[in-house]
Amino acid sequence: MLVRRDDAGVNTDEAGRIFITPGAYADDKRWHEAAALLRRESPVHLIAENDFCYPFYAITKHADVLEIESRNDIFLNAPRAVLGEKAADDRRREHGDVFRTLIHMDEPDHKAYRAMTAAWFQPSSLRKLEARMAELAKRYVDRMVDLGGSCDFVQDVAVHYPLYVILSILGLPESDHPRMLKLTQELFGAADEEMRRGATTEDFMEVIADYFRYFGELTASRRANPTDDLASVIANATLDGRPLGEMETISYYAIIATAGHDTTSATISGGLHALIEQPDQLDRLRADLSLLPNAVDEMIRWVSPVKHFMRTATEDHTLRGTTIRAGESVLLSYAAANRDEDVFADSMRFDAGRSPNRQLAFGFGVHYCLGAMLARMEIKALFNELIPRLGNIELAGEPKYMSTLFVGGPKRLPIRYDLAVSSGTSPVPS
Repeated sequence: MLVRRDDAGVNTDEAGRIFITPGAYADDKRWHEAAALLRRESPVHLIAENDFCYPFYAITKHADVLEIESRNDIFLNAPRAVLGEKAADDRRREHGDVFRTLIHMDEPDHKAYRAMTAAWFQPSSLRKLEARMAELAKRYVDRMVDLGGSCDFVQDVAVHYPLYVILSILGLPESDHPRMLKLTQELFGAADEEMRRGATTEDFMEVIADYFRYFGELTASRRANPTDDLASVIANATLDGRPLGEMETISYYAIIATAGHDTTSATISGGLHALIEQPDQLDRLRADLSLLPNAVDEMIRWVSPVKHFMRTATEDHTLRGTTIRAGESVLLSYAAANRDEDVFADSMRFDAGRSPNRQLAFGFGVHYCLGAMLARMEIKALFNELIPRLGNIELAGEPKYMSTLFVGGPKRLPIRYDLAVSSGTSPVPS
């Protein structure tokens, strides 16, 4: 295999390690430099035998991610939906996935399980939440005022606001929110020394056990006393006339409660970081708030909080001259595809008015994110409240990003700001 080097002397094999090194995602600039090299020189790049994981091909071009996503008849989520260590893959082969959620499923299961909650994420249902989102957005921007002109935007605002939204949909009490926040951060932050519960497999399995305890109790409660929330829909869902099993039900709760807020909080904090670093784009939004829907999609492209999904080929498939054999895996790098120079003009620049914006952060095809519209609404609501009230803003320290392989974004964003006291909340632009 031909190995090329960039101007800094980094070769494609070294660049490929960004996908198997959690700390690489914590250095956003260098990660994207390595991804750009792979797009140019080795867009279907084999990550060969190594100590961390079993081999796979890293897919970094927008068109190639689209091609694989559209061929869900050939490229399946099972058995390897997310990149993991060899030991974890071995356990999964022997015992199955701890959680089997929508991201792990293929047809026909995927379609049947998705249909159970799809009505809750339709426009007609989500529009009913606009007032609640505006109320919560105002609550957290007001909190920034109360904090006296400086805060850690991630820890004080971004991780809380979308959690309150999704748990409101589930119908969970506000008293449970701190518990859910901690569990979610420990689940997605398992590779980050600051966020994980501990460094051992046993520590991580205890996080999983806490999820099972919490959602097992919730299922029993909603089956005994159904309510009109999403938690009751999941608890009382049936498939082929039978109730879902305990593992299936808890897995459904887990994907809604975790993915429903962690990815959105990463986009909100990463989006504000981009606006601070490129103040001309913040000025554009101050001058014309009708650009906010474009800016939201640009934040989603910029952060790409879900870094990848895996697919496994069921038959040989040739991509850019490389044959991916049946049984081999590919990693679809949304973070890399969303900076593809062939699709996004000036791709390394945050453009608040970018249009069209063909970002792939929500996936494509049958696995397109169920909560995509909800995420966009939440982000718009917060910045619709924040931007008209925001005066000067600057970093008050060094931002810190998560070490991760799967989902992540900023974990610290210290800022100083001038923020006006609100006299009310303006409508979210459509």
